Amino acid sequence: IWGLRLFYHIIKRNWGKPEDFRYANWRKEWGKLVIPRAFLQVYMLQGVFMFIVALPIILLNSENQSTFTIFGFLGLLIWAIGFFFESVGDYQLKVFKSNPENKGKIMDQGLWKYSRHPNYFGEATMWWGIAVIAFSSGASIASFISPITITYLLLFVSGVPMLEKSFANRPGYKEYKEVTPVFFPW
Repeated sequence: IWGLRLFYHIIKRNWGKPEDFRYANWRKEWGKLVIPRAFLQVYMLQGVFMFIVALPIILLNSENQSTFTIFGFLGLLIWAIGFFFESVGDYQLKVFKSNPENKGKIMDQGLWKYSRHPNYFGEATMWWGIAVIAFSSGASIASFISPITITYLLLFVSGVPMLEKSFANRPGYKEYKEVTPVFFPW
């Protein structure tokens, strides 16, 4: 459900548009070393992170016997909350951006009133839910490496920092930043 929704959202949003500005910037910065750096820093690094993020599922699938407990339902609830934040946040942003009157403005309505990145919060929350499901069903505590990693990446590496930097000079962003938490809705 999550993968299909995200695939549909990204393909619809990006069809016919230029590539993500982050990749374009890297290609300019890396110059002649673009091919080996892209291979190692983009493709191979993403492969490593994909393995780490999928770890709870891998660990759970390697168990001979697993049980779904009340904590599994708690994990499912956590996942559903994350799915809500990611999908509703993405939808609200899409609707906001589709209105020409909002060009250049900061989205500060709906879930975006409570978090500057509700979709990223939702993404991380889903992986916390999956880790709780996996761990409570018999997988090792290493299941929590996944949500710790994805939360760290979103907060400090690729998600929030890059977007915050790109919004820094937009009108109204400073005021929005002062009253809206960066990640956790409040």
